Amino acid sequence: MPTDITRLTQAQRFEPAGHHGVAPVHLFGGDSYEGAVTVALSHYLPGGGADLSPVPAETLYVVVTGTLTLTDADGTSHELRAFDGARLTAGTVRRVDNRTNLPASMLVVRPRQAGAATSPTGRRS
Repeated sequence: MPTDITRLTQAQRFEPAGHHGVAPVHLFGGDSYEGAVTVALSHYLPGGGADLSPVPAETLYVVVTGTLTLTDADGTSHELRAFDGARLTAGTVRRVDNRTNLPASMLVVRPRQAGAATSPTGRRS
């Protein structure tokens, strides 16, 4: 099987529900992707974030640059800095915020949802 390469310049942009001030791209995922795992690179502007909601499947977060605050459903906050990671089990309710004045980037890794088609904008249908 050949090696599957995605250049950042070719990564597909998408708009996940419940996110504001976040510009994610699929490194692996999106239209016609058939792999078992998706990988997104999400860029959080200052003040940007993801609303309090459950993750659909086990999800791994790895902060690449900057600082992001991960808040659990009970209000417990965890500050994640560059190269810190977090593992969330399926259904974990969380919120993500960039509370700094600098942009932050994070890799998001999760299993691909079987049978979930995506639209040209990358939104799941």
